[in-house]
Amino acid sequence: MESLFNSELFKWIILPFMIFTARILDVTLGTMRIVFVSKGMRYLAAVVGFIEVIIWLLAIRVIMQNLDNFLCYIAYGAGFAMGNIIGISLEKRLAVGRAVLRIITHKDASQLIESLRNAGCGVTSLDAQGSSGKVNVIFLVIRRSDFAKVTSLIHRYNPNAFYTLEDVRFVSEGIFPKSITFPYSSPLGLFKYFRKGK
Repeated sequence: MESLFNSELFKWIILPFMIFTARILDVTLGTMRIVFVSKGMRYLAAVVGFIEVIIWLLAIRVIMQNLDNFLCYIAYGAGFAMGNIIGISLEKRLAVGRAVLRIITHKDASQLIESLRNAGCGVTSLDAQGSSGKVNVIFLVIRRSDFAKVTSLIHRYNPNAFYTLEDVRFVSEGIFPKSITFPYSSPLGLFKYFRKGK
């Protein structure tokens, strides 16, 4: 085993790969931690942050012991870049939290409003004056995981509607469609979420 650690194979291939992998895990967890903090999920953010910093310390320790190996630097940087990509992709897939969806349409929105309410969404609508005439403004607070379902209704009934999505950190009450919610009441809820998906 000692001969493996001292071999050229370990120095130029295995070691950089280990650093690359550790950095991906570290940065991916860091990205998720920032999301959890922004959503007020402090316990989950604390657990993820603990794991993140342990991995980072291990990666830095290996780098410092191999300062003459330029592949370790490349692996460290490449792992950082890939970790950002994976972290953002994972965050989009999990779709944590709620958001405000604002829809502005020139076309009569009665069918769209009715379809959204039938889907279980809480809808608030009002008439407004746009730059080119009268418009209808619709507000919804939705789970981010329901965004695709809601936008499919917009495209069906008002395909030319303008809409924006803004994150919401806290919601006191509201009407939401029945769907799988992300369990952010405790750190253990994350593992229950993945077990349900099996």
